[in-house]
Amino acid sequence: MEAYLDNSATTRVFPEVAEFMTKIMCEDYGNPSSMHMKGVEAEQYLRYAKEVFAKLLKVNEKEIFFTSGGTESDNMAIIGAAFANARRGRHLITTQIEHPAVLKTMQYLETLGYRITYLPVDSNGRVFLEELQRAMSPDTILVSIMHTNNEIGSIQPIAEAAAYIKRVNPYTLFHVDAVQGFGKAKIYPKKLGIDMMSISSHKIHGPKGVGVLYVDEKVKLQPIIHGGGQQRGYRSGTDNVSGVAGMAKAAELIYGHLDEDVTRLYELKKYFIQGLNKLDGIRVNGLLPGLSYGEGTAPHIVSVSVNGVRSEVLLHALEDKGIYVSAGSACSSHKPTPSATLKAIGASKEALESTLRFSFSVYTTKEELDYTLQEMYDRIPMLRKYTRR
Repeated sequence: MEAYLDNSATTRVFPEVAEFMTKIMCEDYGNPSSMHMKGVEAEQYLRYAKEVFAKLLKVNEKEIFFTSGGTESDNMAIIGAAFANARRGRHLITTQIEHPAVLKTMQYLETLGYRITYLPVDSNGRVFLEELQRAMSPDTILVSIMHTNNEIGSIQPIAEAAAYIKRVNPYTLFHVDAVQGFGKAKIYPKKLGIDMMSISSHKIHGPKGVGVLYVDEKVKLQPIIHGGGQQRGYRSGTDNVSGVAGMAKAAELIYGHLDEDVTRLYELKKYFIQGLNKLDGIRVNGLLPGLSYGEGTAPHIVSVSVNGVRSEVLLHALEDKGIYVSAGSACSSHKPTPSATLKAIGASKEALESTLRFSFSVYTTKEELDYTLQEMYDRIPMLRKYTRR
């Protein structure tokens, strides 16, 4: 049996999406910038995608921009806003548990003389709003806070954070990395007070290498990619028509039955945590006080610290049985540095070395979870004995 439980890293493309993209690549393959009919046909797919995302986010179509994925969306928002607003200030705020696409971008801006504040989080991975308020200053040009943490599944109080920001400084921009939240929750940027928001296709059963950046029409950005002036000059480069259209199709499919899927994912999460609790020396990270089965956190992510077993050892032991999980963020899993998220929530040294992430999708079944749990029941005691020797 095979159990793919690494859906926060990437998801299986919906068959309908693959079929749709194949038609575009093989039949409607024109360049949307061309003036002939093939170009017009390609342009129609881009218009379709803009309509889909504008409707899902309840924003204007001109506020939707297509990118190569979540990383570029984060870079475009943060660097673009920093450069465009440098005269007004050079202070930015983010949290200690952001994805590397945000943290590394902030570190890059520090080398250019910008001042960055990295907010702490509590033991459950939620930002301290009082710290946000204290960090704000007249020269704060942007705050970037993720919607859903990609490692432990904590969900940030986005609406409350936006209210704090705008109350202290109405000119401060608010960017949200919603790569793990989009497709698991209904997120309406204008209602929540979000000025810019990043989305990635391959987290919602769409193709890799494509994403969205929502930018409120009042926001000033300086382009970071220059060329032919596509997308109103904000993001040059020949449009990835099949990828963009496939992403839009995946979003339509996901949001067509979102409520039912999210309910089912929470049921699977509760079921899995109940099974994990039968093991000694197990800690599920990021759970809110009094909510022991993941309520109030992402429905698809379970972060587990297994005392006495190194994460790589257990990961490969499960892999030998066809069970695929992650030892943290897929974007940093090949690097030996400890998880910034786990360090930020106060995880012990042992936990930093013994944590796995299990993440589900609409394709995940109870049978897969039963299989995974049984293998963990069988292997963890044996691995602990081996480790002690």
